[in-house]
Amino acid sequence: MRYFITFSYDGTRYHGWQIQPNGDSVQARLQWALSTLLREDVSVTGAGRTDAGVHARMMVAHFDSDARFEASEGINCQQLAYKLNRLLPQDIAVSRVERVAPDMHARFSATSRMYRYYVHTVKNPFMRSYSCEMHYPLDFAAMNEAAQRLLGYEDFGAFCKSGADVKTTLCTVTHAQWVQTSPTTWYFEIRANRFLRNMVRAVVGTLVDVGRGRLSLSEFCKVIEGKRRTEAGESMPGHALFLEDIVY
Repeated sequence: MRYFITFSYDGTRYHGWQIQPNGDSVQARLQWALSTLLREDVSVTGAGRTDAGVHARMMVAHFDSDARFEASEGINCQQLAYKLNRLLPQDIAVSRVERVAPDMHARFSATSRMYRYYVHTVKNPFMRSYSCEMHYPLDFAAMNEAAQRLLGYEDFGAFCKSGADVKTTLCTVTHAQWVQTSPTTWYFEIRANRFLRNMVRAVVGTLVDVGRGRLSLSEFCKVIEGKRRTEAGESMPGHALFLEDIVY
């Protein structure tokens, strides 16, 4: 039987979602908790993978198990979610466990994912862990105009981490926008069917170059068309990036 787990996590102290040989990961913590509760080796597959320090308000993973925790003498999905939350560390929280069809896949059945990158323009000690402080003026109108150009392209090789093991750099971006939430706080929101490794942080870094006047709108488009990571902007820090939503 196959099950979906919907959960969130603060990625500050993890080396990303995926299991790492020399560092703690969210996937490792979740697999350990499930294996402990179900008394069998459990492997989980996530909807995607976040890099070190990146957070998720919503992540989905699936696992297969023949354990009879749906039986009356066992525990149901609601009880499993409760017990997982008791066992997992405070920076990982499970909101739901549900049984799904055997062909449902946390990664391949997802139709879209949405990320937000948070920035603030004045020093704020309470935002430093979850938002990127910008020390220079930014033209957000120009950044939004450039963001709209993303919807007209399909190949985003310019924003893919060099050396990443990917079969294709094609993505369908359906939404990209800077949103102001206060006089000093903004976030960049982007939705696509899939994302390349490091893509969102590279997109934000290149849009920041537009906002600083380092790139014109036409030059921004040429960066995308060039498909070379070396021509795009720097990768922004991971602590301000959140995986916000996944649609199936």
